[in-house]
Amino acid sequence: MEVGEKGPTSDISLFRKQQEKFEQNQKFEGDKAYQGGKNIKTPYKKPPNRELTTQQKTENKEFSSKRIFVEHVIRLVKIFQIARQRFPLNSRTYEQIVLTICGLVRLRIGALVFPFS
Repeated sequence: MEVGEKGPTSDISLFRKQQEKFEQNQKFEGDKAYQGGKNIKTPYKKPPNRELTTQQKTENKEFSSKRIFVEHVIRLVKIFQIARQRFPLNSRTYEQIVLTICGLVRLRIGALVFPFS
C-alpha cells in the first residue's frame, strides 16, 4: 500500500499507477478528476457550448448521492492536519501516522471490524 508521494501528482496518475495492483475487470467510481481512466465510472462533464441531457443530469445526481459518503470520510481524515499538510517526518513514520488516522476514522464511522476468536 502506498500512502502518499512527495510533490504534485494528479489524481488520475496515482490511480493509473495503483490500478495495476487490481484485477483487470475490477470496477471503480471516481469524481471528474478521474475521467479517462480504465474501468472507472465518472460523472458526465458538460460539453462545451452545450448542456447535459436530462438523463445525464439524473445519472450525475444519483452518482453524486453515492459519492457523498466518500467525500465525508475524506473530510474526516483531513480534520487531522497531518493528512493535509507537509511535515518533516521520514516516510515510514508519516505512513504509520496516516494509517493510524485512517484506522481512527474507520472506527468512528463504524467500518472497522475487530476479529474475535
